[in-house]
Amino acid sequence: MEQQRRLSVVMAHLHPTPHPGRPFPQDQRPGSDDLSPLACRGEAGAKKEEEEEQDCVFCSIVRGKTPAFKIYEDDVCICILDSNPLSCGHSLIIPKLHYPSLGSTPPLVVASMCSKVPFLSNAIMKATQSDSFNLLVNSGSAAGQEIFHTHFHIIPRKAGDKLWPSENSRRRRIKYNKETSRLVDCIREKLSALSDVSCVHEVVLPKN
Repeated sequence: MEQQRRLSVVMAHLHPTPHPGRPFPQDQRPGSDDLSPLACRGEAGAKKEEEEEQDCVFCSIVRGKTPAFKIYEDDVCICILDSNPLSCGHSLIIPKLHYPSLGSTPPLVVASMCSKVPFLSNAIMKATQSDSFNLLVNSGSAAGQEIFHTHFHIIPRKAGDKLWPSENSRRRRIKYNKETSRLVDCIREKLSALSDVSCVHEVVLPKN
């Protein structure tokens, strides 16, 4: 049972099933002999995902049904201006396929999105005459995620903008004690447990 569960997780990450009418990016198309993640998730899970996509404002923007100020687009992602910006030029990098959280987004898609950050942030900073920016990902409701479709925030900053006046007030120096050591050991243990799945992500690529 555990082996089947791990296989389902791996296949769901490697070969996500796109919404009907929305093709895979060229470098992520699964071959005809690949296992379908639809079978791994089951019909109920697939139906739920399809319903989430139909209600997702970002999916609607990608399909051209909802207007947005688009500043960049490629086969994998788009970049738009945030409709409720924290600063002038606040932008969002959004994958074209629907993934509800960063953890459910395939590494290849995350890598493609990350590779656009220097290019996009440089243009945004120049256009807004900023010299700094925050790169932010809210993953999960407790972290402030409101739209459950993975996205990166690029938030231009200027000296003295006081965007977050209390951003340093709650930070405390780390303590070199047993509790911190246990935390490090626990994180390393979790990384080790996930290493097999990570290796599959790095080595096995979808067929063209």
